[in-house]
Amino acid sequence: MKSKKYILELTIAEHKLLIELLNYARSVFIDEGKPIEDVNELLVKAMKAKTKRRRIF
Repeated sequence: MKSKKYILELTIAEHKLLIELLNYARSVFIDEGKPIEDVNELLVKAMKAKTKRRRIF
């Protein structure tokens, strides 16, 4: 079964916040001894996401 793909449109500030929050969640998981593979995967995807500049009038 194919997995669905979703597209998020974020501002630069929202993108930075997303990465910071994922990194924080990763740190919390490490401190609690929980597996971090899923958080790592999301963090890498967020960091490698393509950016597109748009003009807003």
